Amino acid sequence: MNRSNFLQRSLLTAGGLTIGNALKGQAQAAPSSLLSIDKPIDALNIFELEQLAKERLPQMVYDYYRSGAWDKTTLKANREAYEKYKIHYKVLVDVQHRDLSTTIFGHKVAFPILIAPTAFHKLAHPEGELATARAAVASNTLMTMSSLSNTLIEEVSLAANRNFWFQLFINKDRGFTRELVARATAAGAKALVVTVDTPLWGRRERDIRNGFHLPEGLSAINLVPSDKDGVKKGNSGAGLGQSFAWMLDATLQWKDLDWLASITHIPVVIKGVCRPDDAKISISHGVKGIVVSNHGGRQMDSAPATIDVLSPIVDAVGDQVTVLMDGGIRRGLDAMKALAMGAKAVLVGRPVLWGLAAGGQQGVEKALSLLRDELDLAMALSGCRTLQDLNRDLLR
Repeated sequence: MNRSNFLQRSLLTAGGLTIGNALKGQAQAAPSSLLSIDKPIDALNIFELEQLAKERLPQMVYDYYRSGAWDKTTLKANREAYEKYKIHYKVLVDVQHRDLSTTIFGHKVAFPILIAPTAFHKLAHPEGELATARAAVASNTLMTMSSLSNTLIEEVSLAANRNFWFQLFINKDRGFTRELVARATAAGAKALVVTVDTPLWGRRERDIRNGFHLPEGLSAINLVPSDKDGVKKGNSGAGLGQSFAWMLDATLQWKDLDWLASITHIPVVIKGVCRPDDAKISISHGVKGIVVSNHGGRQMDSAPATIDVLSPIVDAVGDQVTVLMDGGIRRGLDAMKALAMGAKAVLVGRPVLWGLAAGGQQGVEKALSLLRDELDLAMALSGCRTLQDLNRDLLR
């Protein structure tokens, strides 16, 4: 499928929207039931921000964002595991001046907390991914845009000043995957984050009970709009699995990463690794980065908490690939523990969604600033001036 045909297939409309007019700044409209005026954000931490989001979101949307697979044991473990690790802080260290900045794949960020890929931001706020991208720019960090975005890649790119990462599922249709990679790259994506823990969708029973669906007027706009019978995909259904199963490939193997690395010049990062042996294997398949992740507890229930498997994975790969981590981070202190264990940076998903629901761009900036300021204070109280001072000695 050539570029021209792809663009024709991608003229997915929502109230008449096409790629052409979207690039002129006309955002895909959110349902009127979701339109609201941003209110002042009075939250001291991410937990209070979530409470604000809960008050402002429809129950189906709140459940979709917060839910985990099956009995939610991994969802709970991701949070509870941080409590096991105690900080053996240093004293009498001059910490008046601190530097939280770091560089990842050549891009400098002000602090090592990035935005994880999460789906359907317009369910949280009418500006959706555009608000998130602008908050990332204002906060001097990086957003990872989800394939399941309600906003066109090209629009997000403009809002992100062409500094963003793009999350990718390697589709059964490799031609479609190639064109999506080409679009993301042309728009300025600085890395491809390939989800590798999703041969099938995990079972999220709350979504099934709620009959989760996208309201009229919203769609997964960057994905192919219909099958060969003309039936639209990705717009509704009793649970995410039924709506988007068509885009997954249960036959995906390591060799497919070789193919992906061969068609792009930007770094390939794999997201969803929880074993040191898988991390080591990735090195020989063109992978430049790993996100230690269990999909926020939304895929394989009873998977280990990410913080518990981070150190063995860092040890397995050394400095051959960049190791990142997500999962359960609600405090800057959680981020500091992951950084001390060897993560180059961490990614946060639900905290960003809570901020987005609570107040659009300013809400996302609030979420990021809460985590950044907590990390900064935790480093000072631990006797650490820079990220290089964070190491496992703090957690012994």
